[in-house]
Amino acid sequence: MKDVVALGELLIDFAPVSTDEAGYPTLKAQPGGAPGNFLAALQEYGCSTALVGKVGDDTFGHLLVSTLQDRGIETRGIVVDPAVFTTLAFVTLDATGNRSFSFARKPGADTCLRTEEMDLSLLDECKVFHFGTLSLTNEPARAATQAAVAYAKAHGKLISLDPNLRKPLWPNDEAAKEQIEWSLHQADIVKISDEEIEFLWGLSPEEGAQKLLREYGVRLVYATLGPKGCHFANAQGCGEVSSPTGIHVVDTTGAGDIFGGSAMSQFLRLNKAPEELTVEEMRAVTRFACCAASLSTQTHGGIVSVVPEADVCKIV
Repeated sequence: MKDVVALGELLIDFAPVSTDEAGYPTLKAQPGGAPGNFLAALQEYGCSTALVGKVGDDTFGHLLVSTLQDRGIETRGIVVDPAVFTTLAFVTLDATGNRSFSFARKPGADTCLRTEEMDLSLLDECKVFHFGTLSLTNEPARAATQAAVAYAKAHGKLISLDPNLRKPLWPNDEAAKEQIEWSLHQADIVKISDEEIEFLWGLSPEEGAQKLLREYGVRLVYATLGPKGCHFANAQGCGEVSSPTGIHVVDTTGAGDIFGGSAMSQFLRLNKAPEELTVEEMRAVTRFACCAASLSTQTHGGIVSVVPEADVCKIV
């Protein structure tokens, strides 16, 4: 049995490593995609995982599948399609390592996953099904994602969500809000950023977390606060954990995904329902995730930036 199966995008992040005198960057290709980053952290921290998605039958697609296999992530749910190219993301970084994205995805392979192509037997084997909203931006992947969520819910799986808002991939803000709202109503565990809460409702992270618990049926919320840390909440209470200090940030790509996967790894060890975690248990889970995510920012990339558990434990 797999601990977690995720559905969604697997792509190449092109990150700048230098810039010439005319301003053109030299880019380094890195394996990424939010679900892949999420699973890489889970796998590193002792969980068994699988990905459902689609890549192109091209060099980058084959590299991505090999990268997941090297990390022990099950890849039989990944479709390799000769008709489309693997999705590419071009990352630009500011002076503090914060990133923005441009995408080559019109269409990208991840948006072309069809319902009938999915190996839903993987979901039969898992405890948790995880998804994000990038797989809801376009058809046919939107219908496939909705079908997978329905299947997982019908089979009693915990549903984990990271909205992972990327505005350039949506036709407008209203379309993004509609699909994120639908997603939130499906989820048991949500990792959401302060910026996403502001975008959706104009609320503080604390207010947003309580809204999710009261109005959406969410059972455990992590509201991340960027470099400041994370606010957590469930029916037992709430609290906040600060990020570790003294971290030299190079690239924040994938840090939120790695937070989510790290938190999930620690949550699963407790073997409790999401709403039953005590405040101190949530604090310990969140502290580990904040430390793992912070350490990942010391190098470029997402999947490849997950650090060993022993390194995380040194600063927890």
